[in-house]
Amino acid sequence: MNLELFIAKRLITGKEHKSSISAPIIKIAIAAIAIGVVMMLIAIATGAGLKEKIREKIAAFNGHIQIANYDNNRSDVSVSPVDINQAFYPNFTTINGIEHVQAVAVKAGVIRTEKTFEGILAKGVGKDFRWQSFNEFLVAGNLPDFSKDISEKALISNILAKRLQLDVGDTFLAIFLKDGDPSRPPNNRRFTVSGIYDSGFVELDASYILIDIRHIQRMNKWKPNEIGNFEVFLSNFNEIDAKTNAIYDETLSTLDTQNIKTKYFKIFEWLPLFDFNIALIIGIMIVVGGINMITALLVLILERTQMIGVLKALGSPNWSIRKVFLLNAAYLIVLGLFWGNLIGLGILFLQQKFQFLKFPNPEEYYVTYVPVSIDFLTVVLLNIGVMVLCLLMLLVPSYAISKIAPVKAIKFE
Repeated sequence: MNLELFIAKRLITGKEHKSSISAPIIKIAIAAIAIGVVMMLIAIATGAGLKEKIREKIAAFNGHIQIANYDNNRSDVSVSPVDINQAFYPNFTTINGIEHVQAVAVKAGVIRTEKTFEGILAKGVGKDFRWQSFNEFLVAGNLPDFSKDISEKALISNILAKRLQLDVGDTFLAIFLKDGDPSRPPNNRRFTVSGIYDSGFVELDASYILIDIRHIQRMNKWKPNEIGNFEVFLSNFNEIDAKTNAIYDETLSTLDTQNIKTKYFKIFEWLPLFDFNIALIIGIMIVVGGINMITALLVLILERTQMIGVLKALGSPNWSIRKVFLLNAAYLIVLGLFWGNLIGLGILFLQQKFQFLKFPNPEEYYVTYVPVSIDFLTVVLLNIGVMVLCLLMLLVPSYAISKIAPVKAIKFE
């Protein structure tokens, strides 16, 4: 039998423990641990969720990596065409971790209505386009189908629809200048709004409409096998830098590769600030919880001074007695972790399902609601970390037991 564990169990389950002077202090310590865990879980899950959601939205418009001719000079508009007949298209078999490759083309233009006009980037897509992100963004109408004959359907953003006073089923005129000679009459194309999307990413929503890529090929006088660029989607975003280099090595010398971290460097320089904020919150919560546990431990030692004196008189070493109180404190920490995880994960699951927490200024965060991302391994490591750090913080105050003299302790009241 483990003597320290036996005594700790008796202290925890004893009736006098619940009615003692230390009872309210112990409850406060447990509550501090629980609240700290709730705050840490929310900080980690919302920070990770926000970063993940922003990356997903940028990738929906650009893919993770773009492959294009050097002549494009990293412009949003497709200038020099690329032959679609490449070894890596439609399946990039030479590199692992690539989910999808699609061919697109972009052309700048203007949408003109009877009352107003707006500058746009018309993104031409084909039957290989991955619609799953835009299916999530869709707020009205249907996604266009470009898998058959050339289509006059277009998908526009909610921002453009409001500015141009367009609705599903309405037609509009899009004007595109001819490449090489702006003085020539422009290309006019009439489209019908098949659907309206809202990604929440104002910077992109205010520019992009999605049309059939064959319109851009015709306006640019490209051949059917010529496209603007390729967009590559990865299965793991964390490998984006390594995959960008690998793709560059596997493609022709005339082709350049660029990833969204480079293209939208300002946004991706801003995202790591979330990691700093999360680390700061975790540090503060652990310190607050640890201080409360130190207070609770010292009160428990003070309350059990006579017991400490008796154990010392019977020959128990200081470390053995310290273990009794550390085990007692570990039980309180576990109790706080249990309630903290129950409440914290409960709030996160509800937010993930019902999205009741909204951003007051969604344009600043690129999302309308607070996204969450819950990783089981992260939750486990967080709980282990809190447990270990709190116990380490308790080692110093538990040293006070070694300073208690048996004779004085037995007489202590």
